[in-house]
Amino acid sequence: MGSKIEYVDSSHLYATNYVRNSKAIGVLWAIFTICYAIISVVAFVTPEWIGDLETEYPRKFGLWQICRADESVEDCKGKLDDFFSINGFVFRIATVLVGSAVALALFTICAMLLFFFCQSTTVFHICGWLQLLSALCMVAGAAVYPAGWNELAVQETCGPTADQYNIGRCHVRWAYLLAVIGCLDGIVLAVLAFILATRHVKLQPDTAYPPPSLYKGEVNNAYVTDGQSVAGSRKSLALQPVLLVRPPPDLDAYSHYSHPSHHSHHSARTPRPKHGLYANAMHNYH
Repeated sequence: MGSKIEYVDSSHLYATNYVRNSKAIGVLWAIFTICYAIISVVAFVTPEWIGDLETEYPRKFGLWQICRADESVEDCKGKLDDFFSINGFVFRIATVLVGSAVALALFTICAMLLFFFCQSTTVFHICGWLQLLSALCMVAGAAVYPAGWNELAVQETCGPTADQYNIGRCHVRWAYLLAVIGCLDGIVLAVLAFILATRHVKLQPDTAYPPPSLYKGEVNNAYVTDGQSVAGSRKSLALQPVLLVRPPPDLDAYSHYSHPSHHSHHSARTPRPKHGLYANAMHNYH
């Protein structure tokens, strides 16, 4: 009995590994999407965008808050429910843009629940567009915010040299840097979502392989050896052997396994002609 041989299609293995890796990347994408939403919320609510705590008027500025840090308490001005209490028109625009980015990031997390009801390609497209809009709003908010540094409250803290896109003697604080990181994170996640949506591969159906009892020479022609002649493959050779037939005795032939004798060039069974005729024939031949 022949040994059992398992045949595996390389394309089937490639598709299986690709889908498995795509699922792992999709899980990482979902985790970083949640992280992006957290970064956006923290940057939106924290009054740590710019400020200077060593001046005559120590203050910290956020999107919609201006906080004065005292030794005991921190007094902040500006409320989201009272939109006109936000200091400066530019700061209001930046608040709307970053707030829209936060809302879209939270909607993306909610849209991830559609994986249980819809096809993954459709869900990735929806989440990709939401993340792209969120990233664009975050970029616009971070780019517009420095245009409000010419406000009177900012100049009182940062000095008279503070102007649009000129921070004066103040410093950029960690919340503004966090917003910039959120911009890059949102763009990368949106691109990754579109890639996962367009490069989704399904598992291929199982290929009908030959029975494992067949020999390699019957499956792949590259394994044909000398044993496979006109009689067939190894399997058919064992069933239908090739026989060597001895030539008839009346033919003047030599065996393949013998050597000619130096005494005569004829078989011992062939009758020698008469001496006279034989001599004349040899004379004519020469």
